[in-house]
Amino acid sequence: MTDSAGRILTRFAPMIYGPTLLFAVGLGAVLPLIPVIAAERGAHLATAALVAAAVVIGQLVGNIPAGYAVARVGERATMVIAGFLGLAGVIGMALTPGLVAFTLSVFVVGLSAAAFGLARHSFMTTRVPLSFRARALSLLGGTFRLGSFTGPFLAAALLAIFGDEHATIWFFAACLVGTILLVLFGPDPETAVSAPDPRRDERDHEDTGETITGPVSAVGARDGVFRTMWRYRAVLSRLGLAAASLSAARAARSVVLPLWGVSIGLDAQTIALVVGVSGAIDFALFYASGQVMDRFGRLWAALPAMILMGSGFAALAVTHEGNQAAMWFAMFAAVLGVGNGLSSGILLTLGADVAPPTDPAPFLGSWRTLSDAGGALAPVLVSAITAVASLPIAVGAMGLIAFAGAGAFLRWVPRFAPRMRD
Repeated sequence: MTDSAGRILTRFAPMIYGPTLLFAVGLGAVLPLIPVIAAERGAHLATAALVAAAVVIGQLVGNIPAGYAVARVGERATMVIAGFLGLAGVIGMALTPGLVAFTLSVFVVGLSAAAFGLARHSFMTTRVPLSFRARALSLLGGTFRLGSFTGPFLAAALLAIFGDEHATIWFFAACLVGTILLVLFGPDPETAVSAPDPRRDERDHEDTGETITGPVSAVGARDGVFRTMWRYRAVLSRLGLAAASLSAARAARSVVLPLWGVSIGLDAQTIALVVGVSGAIDFALFYASGQVMDRFGRLWAALPAMILMGSGFAALAVTHEGNQAAMWFAMFAAVLGVGNGLSSGILLTLGADVAPPTDPAPFLGSWRTLSDAGGALAPVLVSAITAVASLPIAVGAMGLIAFAGAGAFLRWVPRFAPRMRD
């Protein structure tokens, strides 16, 4: 990254990362309590889980329209629209008495999250030079992790003070208001930070002897969302599926660890402690992933992350009936935390690498839809295999998916994504 670009990005860091952090903290405070609020409104256990899944469904549905919006009106306008859309959803969550209306409001929050995430992803893709891209996007991923990590603690504090789950909803509303005001009235990094010439990045790779064969070298006119999907169907159907496997492994970790703790007879406090330590390890490593990717290449982060998560799942699957099941649970939860931490920013970075340089938003909408689909299907797959066979077999299956994803990254990253070296 050039010195001038570095100074400009550092100067605008509060505007680049601040809105995302506010949004992520507010969402992180609300998410754990959505099933609780749904149950209070008459939902059974399975129905409450479905209501919580409405956020993920909203993100899946919202990715492609968000790509269209960013391409047409820009990142800043899309973030403002997403902020107001999310605010409408949050107010609906707080004020609507019925379960159906509450579920629709949660779905709207998911739409907002999709638009917000894609707008910032598109900005980073077009503004951050290739040599610094992975670190910048790992930091962006870290802001979401920080929200997921600190949000539940803030929710617990709000519950202790007010004794009402709706306090977290209003806290999210306050975060959204702050986000909207910051985006509307703060300096606009979209106009202040000029986009680097993608052809210069291509020349930089040529100087290292690397050959870029993927879409990153294509510079063309603006296309619509569906035309972009068709044009880049090769990378989406190959590297995109590898990305979906990583999302599946991440989502499976968050589902498997609590279920495993319950299945081996641990109490809620112990399970929470193990999951919390795993999450802390995950959060602590988010920036290391970007350093590795920028210094050595994308595979040096993607492969260890997938192999560690695959090994963690596979090893955990054979410890269920052992005498030291609790110890193995804690150990392999930490391994999964390390693997997940090393994967921070990988999907954002690879999506930016293979996106059309001049108009990335439509492509990123398709890319994020694929990766989010992997994350959405993983809990369903774990539940289905557990119902048909057993939880250890379901966990082992997720290990196989992670290993398959490692193979897919090894095969397709060198073909489609630029490889950086010092």
